[in-house]
Amino acid sequence: MEVFASYLAQIEHPEHRARTEDVLTWVSEKFPHLVPKIAWKQPMFTDHDTFIIGFSVSKQHMAVAPEKAGIARFSDEIVQSGYDHTKELIRIRWEHPVDFALLERIIEFNIRDKAECSTFWRK
Repeated sequence: MEVFASYLAQIEHPEHRARTEDVLTWVSEKFPHLVPKIAWKQPMFTDHDTFIIGFSVSKQHMAVAPEKAGIARFSDEIVQSGYDHTKELIRIRWEHPVDFALLERIIEFNIRDKAECSTFWRK
């Protein structure tokens, strides 16, 4: 988690910082083979040099970016969890709980779906 220390330090709101750290720690512990890194000024996790999931924060929410395929596959579940989304990201408002079971399914899907992917992003 040291790789994310400077990112976390710049999050001004203590509760937002703590939640972001909790989510990043959870991903690291649940999927220890994923590589944590900062790219495009955001924390993300990769597998065999391919993007699996990324995170960012704003004043209103934490954003989760699983690429379009992850959003499309889980769109109904994302909405059922009370989150809104675009084609590229899921917005988890700070006042809403994190649906870790959904996050786990999305990450597992990306790991399986990109197992043979040789590029960073899906083509």
